[in-house]
Amino acid sequence: MPLDVILLVLFGALLHATWNAIVKAGSDKSLDAALISAGGAVSALPFLAFLPLPHSASWPFIGVSAILQFAYFQLVAAAYRAGDIGLVYPLMRGCAPLLIAATSGFILKEDLSAGALAGTMTICAGVLTLALEARRGSSRAVLLSLANACVIASYTYVDGVGARLSGNAISYTLWMSLLPPVLLFSWAASQRGAFAVAHHVRRNWWRGLIGGAGSIASYGLALWAMTKAPVATVAALRETAILFALVISITVFKEKASVWRYVAGVVIAIGGLVLKLA
Repeated sequence: MPLDVILLVLFGALLHATWNAIVKAGSDKSLDAALISAGGAVSALPFLAFLPLPHSASWPFIGVSAILQFAYFQLVAAAYRAGDIGLVYPLMRGCAPLLIAATSGFILKEDLSAGALAGTMTICAGVLTLALEARRGSSRAVLLSLANACVIASYTYVDGVGARLSGNAISYTLWMSLLPPVLLFSWAASQRGAFAVAHHVRRNWWRGLIGGAGSIASYGLALWAMTKAPVATVAALRETAILFALVISITVFKEKASVWRYVAGVVIAIGGLVLKLA
């Protein structure tokens, strides 16, 4: 994998960890996640007029991706309600690239080199190591996390192929971002009422705008990288976001880190180095 691709994916990972921290710090994680999605759509709108439309072959993928993104945000909220973040986040983010690495040869006909496969598995092992520090959890939290890992792997495939068919990965990303917030807010209004949703938006719109810009930039960088390198490799490298999340948890949220966090950080860093040398 070229160095410039690695650096941009790592920057996207930092943005991903940042917007997740914004959601974590919020008072209502479901609505804050919807605000992040909406902020991404608002950030995308000014650029649409300057980019070509995605090729027609990619539009079905945009539609399927919107549905999967809706499911992703719903499962994130449900999993965090059921279990500790130290268990939920590593399972969701660690199992997804494992699923992709195990199936990309069959689905995308992409053959990973021995080095790329070793780096991918090393990063996944490091992410999953973080689950060992969980202080509490439940079978429901585990099942929800694993279900969301399947959703993450699914939309990674859908968007990886869609971005390639679109002719312009940035254009694909921006158009893809428009529909999920419509689905999320329509669902929230039907469950909580339009007044409660509007009240939360008025008080927290800035969180959505900042986090949404980071979210769309993060995913756009990942999709661009998938046009330059194997999807499984990019998906694994993107999970280095957990390293940035660890730094944020210690410096911003003042959380105490167990030895497993540091072990995982070292393992993930080694995996990134293996990917660079592969």
